[in-house]
Amino acid sequence: MAKFDRNDDSVLVIVGSGAGGGTLANELCQKGVKVVLLEAGRRYAIDDFQNDEWESFGQLSWLDRRTTSGTWRVAKDFSGLPAWICKTVGGSTVHWAGASLRFQAHEFKARTTYGEVAGATLLDWPLTLEELEPYYAKAEDKMGVTRTHGIPGLPGSNNFKIMYAGARRLGYQDCHTGRMAINSRPRDGRAACQQIGFCFQGCKTGAKWSTLYTEIPKAEATGNLDLRPESQVLQILHDDAGKVTGVVYADAEGNQQAQKARGVAVAGNSIETPRLLLNSAGARFPDGLANSSGQVGKNYMRHMTGSVYASFDKPVNMYRGTTMAGIITDESVNDPSRGFVGGYEMETLALGIPFMAAFLDPGAWGRDFTSAMELYDHMAGMWLVGEDMPQERNAITLHESEKDPYGLPVPNVHFDDHGNDLAMRNHAYKQGRAVYEAVGANRVHEVPPYPSTHNLGTCRMSENPAEGVCDRFGRTHDVGNLFISDGSQFTTGGAENPTLTIVTLAIRQADHIADLMSKGEI
Repeated sequence: MAKFDRNDDSVLVIVGSGAGGGTLANELCQKGVKVVLLEAGRRYAIDDFQNDEWESFGQLSWLDRRTTSGTWRVAKDFSGLPAWICKTVGGSTVHWAGASLRFQAHEFKARTTYGEVAGATLLDWPLTLEELEPYYAKAEDKMGVTRTHGIPGLPGSNNFKIMYAGARRLGYQDCHTGRMAINSRPRDGRAACQQIGFCFQGCKTGAKWSTLYTEIPKAEATGNLDLRPESQVLQILHDDAGKVTGVVYADAEGNQQAQKARGVAVAGNSIETPRLLLNSAGARFPDGLANSSGQVGKNYMRHMTGSVYASFDKPVNMYRGTTMAGIITDESVNDPSRGFVGGYEMETLALGIPFMAAFLDPGAWGRDFTSAMELYDHMAGMWLVGEDMPQERNAITLHESEKDPYGLPVPNVHFDDHGNDLAMRNHAYKQGRAVYEAVGANRVHEVPPYPSTHNLGTCRMSENPAEGVCDRFGRTHDVGNLFISDGSQFTTGGAENPTLTIVTLAIRQADHIADLMSKGEI
C-alpha cells in the first residue's frame, strides 16, 4: 500500500470507503490517480467477523452520538440510533444484504411522472436511465449480481418458498430469489454463498460483494492508494478563491492532521456527508461548504419501510439461508389508483432472535409479545421498501449544544413521514399480510420501521444550482473540485435498494474526474 505525504497536493482525497468511496477509489487508482482514502472506522478482515448479532453490532456499527426529532417512529423507539450503518473500512457494504436493483426509468423523472405532490419537493434527476445503463452493466459485472451477465440466481430458502407460494396465489408475476451481489458460484477469486445466514454481520466466506475485500485491495495493488483507517475527517479546507485545498482529520490517536489535496470527494453517508459540509463553513461559505442553495442537509430520505412477519403451523427456520432471500417486484410500478404515487418492493428478511426481539414491537412486554417470540422458528418474514417523498423539512442539521469528542456539533436527524409514505406503507402492510395469509399464516405482525439503512438525499443532484448541491456527475455547483460520491446525491429515492445505483454513479464519476484532471480543470 502506498504512503503519500500529507503535503502532497496532487492527491485526490476520498472521505468514506463504502459503496461510493471505495468504488470511486479503485476506479481512480486503476486510471493512475493517486488517492488518499480516509475512513473513520477500523479495518477488519473476514476472519474478524462474528456470527453473533449483538457482538457484531457493537463491532461494526456507527454508534457515535446523534440526535433525532420529528414524528417518525424511529425517533421514539431508537432516538439515539436513527441509522443502522457501519463505521468500518468497507462502510455499510460490510453490513448490507446484497440486493442490487436498477432504478426504473420513471423514477429518474419523478417530478414529471408524479406531478405536483403537496408537501413534497420533487425534482427530476438531471440524468436518465438510458445514460446510466452502460454503467449499471459495469457495476453489475463488478459486483457479480445474480440474474445478470449469465450469473444464476441463488437457491430458494424456506423463507423464500413461503413468499413465492403466497405471491403466486395472489397473482403476482415477478417473484424470484432476487438480483443479489452474492456469488451463486465462485467468481472473482471469491467463494460461492454457503447460506450461513449472517449477511448483516459481515460475510464469513467473502461471497457477498464488499469494498472491504474487493475494490480496496485491488486499488492497493496499483500502488496508487493510501488507505488510512481510524481517520475521521473533521473539516474540508478551502482557499479564498473557493477552491478545496485539503482536509483536517483526527487520526487513530485522536491527533489532528492536515492532508492537502487536488480535490475532495465526500462519501460519508447521507448523515455524515452534509454534517461535514456544514462543519466546514468559513468566511467564503458562511452557511456551510457548497451550500449557496441552502440545500445541504435538506430532503433527507430513508425509504418507506416496515416489515411483515407471520407464524405457521410448521417450522420455517427462516434464518437458514441468505438474510434477504427473495423479492416481489410487482408493486414497484407507479399506479396512483392505489392511493399513492411511486411503488415499493417486498423482500424476504430474516432477523435473528436478538434483533427480532428488539424490532418486532419495540417496547412491548407481556404474554402477547413472548408468545410471538416463542414461535420464532415458525416465522417467515419480509421487509417492505418503497419510494418516500423528499421534503425540505426532513433534514440533517447541526445540533445547537451537543458536541462530539472533537468539539464539533453532532448531527440531528429530523424526519416526518409524508402522507404518501403512510398510504404506501398501509397498502404494503395489507399486501404483505395477504401473501402470508394466502398460505395459511396463523398470526401476522405488522412491524414498524427499524433505524434507517437506506439514507439518501441531503446533497441532491439538480439541473438548477438553486435547487440542489451537485450536478449530474456529483460535482458540487459551488466548488469545482469538490464531489459528492454517495447516496447523498440522490435527487429522489426510487423504490429500489440504493447500493447498485451508488456504485454505478461512482464508476461514472470516476470517468468524469479523470477527464477533468486530464484537462487540468481540477
